Amino acid sequence: MTRYSHSRISTFEQCKYKYKLQYIDKIKVDVPTTIEMFMGNLVHQALEKLYKDLQYQKLNTLKQLLTFYNNLWEKEYTDSILIVKDYSADNYKNMGIKFITTYYEHYKPFDQLTVLGLETQDSLTLPDGNSYHVRIDKLACKGDTYYVCDYKTNKSMKDQEQADDDRQLAMYSIWVKDKFKDAKKVILLWHMLAFDKEAVSERTDEQLKHLQGEVVKRIKEIESCKEFPTTVTNLCNYCVFKSICPSFKHEVLIEELSKKEFKDDEGVQIVNEFSKVKEDIRELETKEEQLKNDLIAFAKQKSLDVIYGSNKKASVKEYSKVVLPEDSKELISLLKKKGLYEEFSNLSYPKLNSSIVKGEMDKEVTKLTTQEKDYRINLSKRKDVDEE
Repeated sequence: MTRYSHSRISTFEQCKYKYKLQYIDKIKVDVPTTIEMFMGNLVHQALEKLYKDLQYQKLNTLKQLLTFYNNLWEKEYTDSILIVKDYSADNYKNMGIKFITTYYEHYKPFDQLTVLGLETQDSLTLPDGNSYHVRIDKLACKGDTYYVCDYKTNKSMKDQEQADDDRQLAMYSIWVKDKFKDAKKVILLWHMLAFDKEAVSERTDEQLKHLQGEVVKRIKEIESCKEFPTTVTNLCNYCVFKSICPSFKHEVLIEELSKKEFKDDEGVQIVNEFSKVKEDIRELETKEEQLKNDLIAFAKQKSLDVIYGSNKKASVKEYSKVVLPEDSKELISLLKKKGLYEEFSNLSYPKLNSSIVKGEMDKEVTKLTTQEKDYRINLSKRKDVDEE
């Protein structure tokens, strides 16, 4: 059985190809530490120290806690840490100081809850036998109400809908209810440090059962997956596998070429020619539609149904075309009631194709089909290139 985690499943949902490289092929690459990750990690360590020392009846002053944070920064910061945005390392360091300061002033003397664990790590056994990694920043309780707490240093506030849809902490609450039998209620609590606010959510037992079922279903999809295509999103800019990804490795290659080498690259030439042909086709299709409208107008004006050219003739025939309502539910319902639906309904090939490829279709149905490789080619503008 395999050990899954929120990040592992999220990687599959984000990009199946990245999942394959990271968890199946186990490709080792240098993973740069971003300044956001570095600062966030040090803030976590400072707050962990705060509560660990409290367990020994030692209350750090804010000055002591900030000294700990600053010392960590001086000791561990290096120039290899990646800064993408147009801000300095000191800007991020000061952000961390602000996060720690506002948290300290908000919650001192830190006796609102009884802390049961810090950076808690364990595993939850799923119904399918796989395990799910549990890692909680701070686990606490007040009587029989338990709190799964997470520190967030990102610059976007988690709204209520996002909190109620969050899978990570909700899965951890299943572990809490299993581990602590007196837990009558489990609150999911995100400390949004950039805003000095809390995002709070709670799940019913029914919701947690459904969520666990969805996780098991997703794991089944992962384990039955045979194809691992790339999914291109803005997150690709931060992917450590970008240089070996089939969606980007040609871009990486041509970026290293001189201007002349770039123009001579075979791939560049093919795409440029293909793009020109597609543009010509679009222009011809537009022209075709315009000429069709001109032929119809001419035929109406002259009361003709055949128009002659030099060596071709165009037949212009009027016919009746049924326009279905935008909302077809009532029509479908009536066809079913009259026993006519099966006669006029069509097999949905896209849905059938997707179900078979994903391994979700009945096996007897799947056996009646075969699968073969085909290709789709779509053109889109490179965002980093301006038109000349």
